[in-house]
Amino acid sequence: MQRREVVVTGIGTVNPTGNSVAESWKNIREGRHGIGQVTRFDVSELEVKLAAEVKNFDPGQWISKREAKHMARFVQLAVCAAGEAMAMSGLAESVSPEQADVRAGVIISSGIGGLSVIEEEHDRLRGKGIGRVSPHFIPMAISNMAAACVAIRYGLKGICSCPVTACAGGSNAIGDAYMRIRDGYEDIVVAGGTEAAVTPLGLGGFAAMKALSRSADPDRASIPFDLERDGFVMGEGAGILVLEEKEHALRRGAVILAELAGYGANGDAYHITAPAPEGEGGVRCMALALEDAAALGVTMEDISYINAHGTSTRLNDAGETAAIRAVFGERAERIAVSSTKSMTGHLLGAAGGVEAVFCVKALEEQFIPPTAGWEKRDPACDLDYVPVTGRSAELRGALSNSLGFGGHNACLIFRRAGLA
Repeated sequence: MQRREVVVTGIGTVNPTGNSVAESWKNIREGRHGIGQVTRFDVSELEVKLAAEVKNFDPGQWISKREAKHMARFVQLAVCAAGEAMAMSGLAESVSPEQADVRAGVIISSGIGGLSVIEEEHDRLRGKGIGRVSPHFIPMAISNMAAACVAIRYGLKGICSCPVTACAGGSNAIGDAYMRIRDGYEDIVVAGGTEAAVTPLGLGGFAAMKALSRSADPDRASIPFDLERDGFVMGEGAGILVLEEKEHALRRGAVILAELAGYGANGDAYHITAPAPEGEGGVRCMALALEDAAALGVTMEDISYINAHGTSTRLNDAGETAAIRAVFGERAERIAVSSTKSMTGHLLGAAGGVEAVFCVKALEEQFIPPTAGWEKRDPACDLDYVPVTGRSAELRGALSNSLGFGGHNACLIFRRAGLA
């Protein structure tokens, strides 16, 4: 079968830096983070006081009050981000439940799903008895419901799936969608990730693992690649792309934002939380993505920017730096590497989706977003991390890394529109 080309025709996001692509990208360009004191529950008993919450979120533009009552927060975030992406693509009004499309699908990841619903219903069970558990509990809590609700809304009857691969999930969803279109199974796939795990149980669990930053200063909490980094900041949000077969997009006159040219996915088979030494799994994953992209003529020289996984943990940032050096050799010195988690915090299963949105915008506007808050050099992290201030640059291609607990790795390569 002839390999088909895959393009991006719509993007949408809700995340701690903004509730739309325009609002979020403006803040990302300017290096403004969305980290602050936890506001939705009491953290007085925790060392961890900060999170990256979505602010002033009103799903009313895309979801009725009646619908919202039976949607967990992670589903609401996904539906709103998908609504923006579909509208941008020009498909929102041409695809509907009345005109169901079996050549269009949905792949949206969530690492944890409706954690807040699980907490609420457990409290109800303990307080009122097992007979008072809501009949909406299961369909609100299960991780696949974001993908299901987007598919139902737009009548997308192709593949409908939810990869659950921790922090690699959003990138796995986009990569899996890319392969479905590339290999001829669908013409359109709405893909990305969503997460809303900033809850007492979610924050408490990650804090107990000592994975989270204990900084009290929002400006010095999520500081990837910085010598003083001490853990990640939990965030929430959603990032969604509309992927489309190139000729299909051109026939309907769609605006092509970028091309998705390569995908790699693999596993460390090493440890349930720690990355393999020297980022060995990440090395192989980036190599797989580059090998895949080579079929479209994309070379290592075309990678001008890397959106790093960059979590602000000791092991990840040093290991990812070593992995980039191992893959790109001496050229690693000339590639801009930044972590937008310095501004969004770590969005877990949504991270890859939101970071893919930023890669598309970086290529579209020829602008590299910064690693905000970076101050002190770590000898183990010695690349160009675009500290504090973003910069204009000629960008041909962007690579996005996502590395998840359990050793799940995913890598996406985007190419600037019009270069093929």
